[in-house]
Amino acid sequence: MNILFCSVGRRCELLKDFRKTLGEELKIVVTDNSQVAPAMAFADRAYLVPLINDPSYIPMVLEICKKEEIHAVTTLIDPEIMLLAEHREEFEALGVTVLAPYEETAKLCFDKYEMYRFLVEKGIDTVKTYGSYDAFMEAYGKGEIAFPVFVKPRTGSGSVGARKIETPELLKQVTDQDKSLIIQELMRGTDLDADVYVDTISHQPVAMFSKRKLSTTIGGANKTISFKDEALFAFIKKVLSLMRFNGPLDMDFFYQNGKYYLSEINPRFGGAYLHAYGAGVDFIKLIRENVAGRENPEHIGDYEEDVVMMMYDSVVIRKKSEIEASIQ
Repeated sequence: MNILFCSVGRRCELLKDFRKTLGEELKIVVTDNSQVAPAMAFADRAYLVPLINDPSYIPMVLEICKKEEIHAVTTLIDPEIMLLAEHREEFEALGVTVLAPYEETAKLCFDKYEMYRFLVEKGIDTVKTYGSYDAFMEAYGKGEIAFPVFVKPRTGSGSVGARKIETPELLKQVTDQDKSLIIQELMRGTDLDADVYVDTISHQPVAMFSKRKLSTTIGGANKTISFKDEALFAFIKKVLSLMRFNGPLDMDFFYQNGKYYLSEINPRFGGAYLHAYGAGVDFIKLIRENVAGRENPEHIGDYEEDVVMMMYDSVVIRKKSEIEASIQ
């Protein structure tokens, strides 16, 4: 299998896991707009590309797919998911499986306020969300929500700009400064997430791995512990039946007052997917089967509980000349 990872950045361990599963039958091709993206060191072929909003970007990626005979493409950053979804037909015309959701679903996942409205309309328990200061204050005046609250950008990734707000005065100040912020109920329950694989042939979820967050930093959880709950698996299936996903995704939840609440969906490999892989939930095998034209059977909950992931940093050391020589 030849797979292309776009915007590969720092995702070294994910590439190592692909290599561990597929060995010599795998060719890893990566792109990034920085020649010092560390994960490039773990690829068979690395390409330096422009920013994703450059008009030449997609034509360049399509040309890479042709040259490297790519079978599947994915991205590791949220803003690029929509781009792959929009150009799905062009990739599929080259025989490339696009591991990203379909366009209408990609739009919902990227716009957190539109996702909230969609979930409420469909009767899915989710975190109360307001698109403006005025809308929030109207609800606050009716006693529908209280301080403190949580603000974060309506679009974006990596938890940039997300923070707790204690008073109406501070909320007014920060929302005046940044009109992109949405306002959410501050959830006090258990923070957790799930890695899910949606089969690219049946379009059904065939693998799930749920974990409680023990510690988080900017960008996501860095210590987690696995658990299983059939109620959560059923909730995930209900949510996914309403949208059109394709491949790996990461779902964030809260468990509060005996109920699960969906927070957001990131339709790509989550940063903490490494935990799922280490516990034996191997999405890489599922991708290989799909690329070969074979539908995967359902294996939901096939892992042990109380398996702990403890993430840490590492480094890549290379001579500048070696880096430059390795990039196309």
